[in-house]
Amino acid sequence: MNPTQPRPSAEAQDAFRRLFASKIVVLDGAMGSMIQTYKLEEPDFRGTRFKSHSHNLQGNNDLLSLTRPDVIEKIHSDYFAAGADMVETNTFSSTSIAQADYHLEPIVRELNLAAVACARSAAQKAEAASPGRRCFVAGAIGPLNRTLSMSPDVNRPDYRAVTWDQVVTAYTEQIEALLDGGVDALLVETIFDTLNSKAALFAIEQVFDARGDDARVPVMISVTITDASGRTLSGQTIGAFYTSIAHAQPFSVGINCALGGAAMRPYVEELSRIAGCYTTCYPNAGLPNAFGGYDETPADMAKVLDDFAARGWLNMVGGCCGSTPAHIAAIAEAVKGRAPRMLPQAARALRLSGLEPLAVA
Repeated sequence: MNPTQPRPSAEAQDAFRRLFASKIVVLDGAMGSMIQTYKLEEPDFRGTRFKSHSHNLQGNNDLLSLTRPDVIEKIHSDYFAAGADMVETNTFSSTSIAQADYHLEPIVRELNLAAVACARSAAQKAEAASPGRRCFVAGAIGPLNRTLSMSPDVNRPDYRAVTWDQVVTAYTEQIEALLDGGVDALLVETIFDTLNSKAALFAIEQVFDARGDDARVPVMISVTITDASGRTLSGQTIGAFYTSIAHAQPFSVGINCALGGAAMRPYVEELSRIAGCYTTCYPNAGLPNAFGGYDETPADMAKVLDDFAARGWLNMVGGCCGSTPAHIAAIAEAVKGRAPRMLPQAARALRLSGLEPLAVA
């Protein structure tokens, strides 16, 4: 670890855990949707440093933490102002595998450190504006643009575009930088391939083991149910997915992206029933319309998530694609005062999973 970078303090970790024990925590909303409102062009992504870079950079939102940190910090600040308790770093694609599309693999560590700095600055300013308030930063770890479970070539079902070791190495680089930057938690999110997520969890444990127990932070996991089949893209049901990752003893597990909140209902309910950790939900603002936009209003999202909260299914709520600070403000107001979900006591059993779960009592 770089000695100039902070380790998570015991006090901060205690405060983080107390927050989840005391209320339904509010996460931020979409980063990409907010970046689009700034109408940024290629020069914004390039800045001065990458002015002569050989590859087009527009669309590489993570790069903006270096070239337009003012925009990224402002988005974080707007979410804190809306009532978010925690924001995610702008690092969804900050791995060497994802950044290879832009020929920017060498700056992955920098991207992650810069992103944490933007989020931490916004958190500190929000805390200063409201003495006594605590604001937290989760290091966002995205799913990658290559998958370990499926072949990209329909004529070669055995082929994989990436190996387990390559995925673990890429995630390890990101995780180390996020921890060095000083995140309060790690959030492995938008999981569509369970094997990719297991590589991320493996990398996290390797880093924790190497650094020692005082470097550990809560590990949060969020999966994507891709459609009405109720399965991930790699084919698992929500029950099978939870069984596959329960060994990691996550701080929380939840569902995000792909669907609006109403369509997530049966999966959130099932996860709440079976998960032995905190549960989370941050849906899209509905399904994308014909123009690629999202039509659910703040009131629409708030109504659905408030219903989930009232039924005792959730410990954290937020928004994914299409959600804005206005959505988060409405959600935060709706769940204010709602009791957080109580963790169930699961019966002891041998639990296995493939595409479906199997419990042997």
